Amino acid sequence: MTKITPEHLGRSAYIYIRQSSTYQVANNLESQRRQYGLVERARQLGWESIEVIDEDLGKSGSGGTERPGFQKLLAAICEGRVGAVLSLEASRLARNGRDWHSLLEFCAVLGTLIVDEDGLYDPRLINDRLLLGMKGTMSEMEVSVFRQRSAEAIKQKARRGELLTTLAIGYVKTDDNRIEKDPDRRVQEAIALVFRKFAELQSIRQVLLWFRDEEVVLPRAIYGGGAPRITWTLPVYPTLHHMLTNPVYAGVYAFGRRGSRTIIKDGQKRQSRESFKRNWNDWDVLIRDHHSGYISWETFKKTQSMIAENANRSGYAGRGAIRRGEALLPGLLRCARCGRRLRVAYSGKGGNTQRYVCHGTFGNNARPNCIVFGGMRIDRAVATEVLDRLQPMGIEAALSAVIAHEEKQHDKLQQMENALQQARFEAKRAQRRYDAVDPDNRLVADELELRWNDTLHRVRDLEIDIDRLKAETPVTVSVPDRERLMSLGADLTQAWSSPGVTPETQKRILRLMIREIIVDMTEDSLALIIHWQGGDHTRLSVKKNKAGQTRWTISGETLDLVRVLARQMPDEHIASILNRAGRMTGKGLTWNRSRVCSLRSRHDIPTYREGERQERGELTLDEAAAILDVSPSTVRRLIEAGDLSADQTCKGAPWIIRQHAVETDSVRKAADARRGRRPAPDDPLQITMKLQRHT
Repeated sequence: MTKITPEHLGRSAYIYIRQSSTYQVANNLESQRRQYGLVERARQLGWESIEVIDEDLGKSGSGGTERPGFQKLLAAICEGRVGAVLSLEASRLARNGRDWHSLLEFCAVLGTLIVDEDGLYDPRLINDRLLLGMKGTMSEMEVSVFRQRSAEAIKQKARRGELLTTLAIGYVKTDDNRIEKDPDRRVQEAIALVFRKFAELQSIRQVLLWFRDEEVVLPRAIYGGGAPRITWTLPVYPTLHHMLTNPVYAGVYAFGRRGSRTIIKDGQKRQSRESFKRNWNDWDVLIRDHHSGYISWETFKKTQSMIAENANRSGYAGRGAIRRGEALLPGLLRCARCGRRLRVAYSGKGGNTQRYVCHGTFGNNARPNCIVFGGMRIDRAVATEVLDRLQPMGIEAALSAVIAHEEKQHDKLQQMENALQQARFEAKRAQRRYDAVDPDNRLVADELELRWNDTLHRVRDLEIDIDRLKAETPVTVSVPDRERLMSLGADLTQAWSSPGVTPETQKRILRLMIREIIVDMTEDSLALIIHWQGGDHTRLSVKKNKAGQTRWTISGETLDLVRVLARQMPDEHIASILNRAGRMTGKGLTWNRSRVCSLRSRHDIPTYREGERQERGELTLDEAAAILDVSPSTVRRLIEAGDLSADQTCKGAPWIIRQHAVETDSVRKAADARRGRRPAPDDPLQITMKLQRHT
């Protein structure tokens, strides 16, 4: 022990304690005692100041994880506070060459000793340095050999399909190390319902919304204390995602579906905790027909493809999930110029105007968008093209709708009946437990009676819910509803435009038929190439809207009528005439003063000025009647007879009469003649009233 000098004893002795995993920390207690026992050995060697570093308990020394305790030890060595480092063996200090040689280098420079069970070493001496280097290399190789042996043993067992760790819900492990479906029929039907609903709705989120809206529960495994315990709860998104992406439900045994990455962080090797999914062609082990599945392998692959297509932010390759909005073609349109997927942009009040936009060129070169156009006409054109091809299958689609409606009602009812059957079983079991107890043992009997009552309450609640469901939603489609569906199947255009058809349903139909649409824009039209799911394609040309023209634009006849009426009367009178004439706004609304004013402002139509008619020499029906000393109805008859020339813009609009036409001799004679046709009264005392002309 002559290597220990007073200089070493004047510093502190550091005891480094480490175990590689939390399991070792919890169970290998003897190893911990031996390492903490190094404190006594340091005292025997002559050190009085002793520091214990145990922050790295449960951390591997292979260099893939951060070790704050080891970094603290290196910092103390560099500060010259460490006289010796004590550890049971070299593997406790480090299991990788980088950390080990860094420790040796610092100890050699600062004159720090290294002590283990075999002896005491001074890294400044060449023989001790050589021996320590060999010990570090052996420690590193030892852990590599251990890992290789374990990994190969695991892979060998996996290649036989016998490596069974945690089983997915819906499967159990048999005594001969096989897996089979859970014998509980309620569990089987619940899992099968998940796959049926995804095939119908084609979106994990929509499946989740259906289960939660209908309050249909799914099984969940609770682990701990032996065999897993099944509980029934409303599903969450990770639960459904795990079911729909796990190949075990396709009867496949898979191993190595995920891989991990090794990264360099702060100059050190780190094992990435975030694993990445591999393509199924790259899995280490894939055994088909390993056990009974809920779906086929082909269905599983289609499901994964559909889930990948639903990723809205996975790049421009996928179509994205069906989202809310009136536009029917998001995810289907692809730009013919740059190859990127077009996006939909909503604008206007309430988002009632949609446009398809390609940002490809703009994003890369700060230029204007590749193409941008309105969505109404192209949506109608593509929908018409799809309906033309679906029309021969309309009756078949109607029959499928009838079957789907019946299955939808049956699914929820079946799950509730399964829950009722299980609740009745639990109630009978609780009753048997109550009957088996000694009645005099009230402490136990009261608790069992309380549990029995709880199960009976659950049975009663389920029976009430089932009766209410049967009463509110009959399982079978009524005869009138069936006949209506058949009539809609004969005319798909009527079914497509039915008020009950949502845009989401229309989008789903389009995606079933169309793989993608290549679109380009010319001066006055859109050139489309529709690629159908079967591999065929169709070329289509759709006329573009003119600049400023939208579906809300009013007709040219209404605009011309407003131009004429604005020269005769104020806005509130114009609105009344337009409403009497049956004219509507661009959005199908009736007219009022503010809407007429807004229309005039957009088209630069000046407002009516008081006295403007008189300056042009125009008279109304009442004004002409006063001049001719007749009633307004007489003036109207003069106009109908052709004696007086007048204009009327539309039915219900005021007559426009020129003042010079009223003052002609022919018109005055015609008015006098009609005035003279008035019959004399029978009463001789009756005085004839003469109309006075007002000036």
